[in-house]
Amino acid sequence: MLCERCGKNPATMHITRVINGQKTEMNICTQCAQELGHTLSFNFSPQLTFQNLLKGLMGQDVLSEFGIPGNVGERKKCPVCGLTEEQFINSGFLGCSQCYETFKDRVEQALRKIHGSAEHRGKFPAKTGGKIKVLREIENLKKALNEAVSREEFEKAAELRDKIRELEASLKD
Repeated sequence: MLCERCGKNPATMHITRVINGQKTEMNICTQCAQELGHTLSFNFSPQLTFQNLLKGLMGQDVLSEFGIPGNVGERKKCPVCGLTEEQFINSGFLGCSQCYETFKDRVEQALRKIHGSAEHRGKFPAKTGGKIKVLREIENLKKALNEAVSREEFEKAAELRDKIRELEASLKD
């Protein structure tokens, strides 16, 4: 197909315009496209990378990358491997097991933003699921116990306390 504008070169670009509900289509060559100001540039880098996501979730001042000043704050450093908070945010990887403790607040912050909670609330493998279910039940019973005590429902609180002790004993077996 030849360019509809010059009629000489092969058409390499298809342009569709809709203006006030009126659609016009045109097949033109690269040279005519440049003359009309239609250039295609695919030289872009994806803005959504894991590191950018992590920066956003962890409160990294992304605007400072574009020369806009912001509140960066004090940066932590792992005492064991020496990984800095900035390195962690840029790479998305922790350096050692101590990094989980050093950057705990930042990791939990990111998890809360992603999952809504820093604790796993989903399914468990069948082998470990039984113990975790009991631990969750104990946790829920303790909350119910505190509520019962605050409402001065001591008989109900005693029942909950006994149930908690029973479940805790079953975990030791």
